[in-house]
Amino acid sequence: MAVVINTNQSASYAAMNLTKSSDLLQKSLARLSSGSRIANPADDAGGLAVSMKLSAAIKRTDDTATNVSNSLSFLQTQAGSLKSAAAVLDRMSELATLAGDVTKTSNDTANYSTEFNNLYTELGKLSADQFNGISLFSTSTGTLTVYLSHDGSQSMTIDQAGLYASVSTMSALSSLTGGSISTVTAAIQSLATLMASNGAQASRLQFALDSLNVNKVNLEAANSRIYDVDVAAETTKLARANILVQSGAAMVSQANAASQIALKLLQ
Repeated sequence: MAVVINTNQSASYAAMNLTKSSDLLQKSLARLSSGSRIANPADDAGGLAVSMKLSAAIKRTDDTATNVSNSLSFLQTQAGSLKSAAAVLDRMSELATLAGDVTKTSNDTANYSTEFNNLYTELGKLSADQFNGISLFSTSTGTLTVYLSHDGSQSMTIDQAGLYASVSTMSALSSLTGGSISTVTAAIQSLATLMASNGAQASRLQFALDSLNVNKVNLEAANSRIYDVDVAAETTKLARANILVQSGAAMVSQANAASQIALKLLQ
């Protein structure tokens, strides 16, 4: 190989390799410090696009699970009011039965009617119960839509149970008689239907909530495989790049020193 002054081919080649090794070292440092395999879009443009969509889906799934949980709380609160209404109706049915006793005087029946009417007023109060400002019960058949998927493609309706309509027929029972029991038992049957519907809807929401939680975990795992750095593998790359940088710097120094031979020949 000729001894030249203008071009130090060995130093240029060593400098080029040093630059490449430095780039590898910087990438490993960026990945390990951020915990992300994709430190910048150029690392994996397609993977970054998929990861962005998965990240958004994870957040929407989490929010959907929160909404479903709130809807479940709505139904649980509604169930509590229905239980209270059931206890009231049980007592009202007792009063209607006792009022049919032939040994009771009109004053006795009037006393039963007083309690009966007060309990009916309590039912009216229960029918006005709310959850965060949303009525638990409606005067007609009302429904609320609950979305069960993060993209809004799946939904179900929950009932604002018609408690008022179920018991309003008893408003005519200002005075109890033995025949009043049929009106009360009809209200109890209607309330039982409402409670069964409430339980069925709550059960479905619980399964939907479980499914959302599982989907969130799976989406997070899929996103992690794309976006998160494998620390064990990356530290190995870091060690290799670090050694290459140090050896490359040493070789650049050696290549620059080799050109000093030309000076000795000129002496």
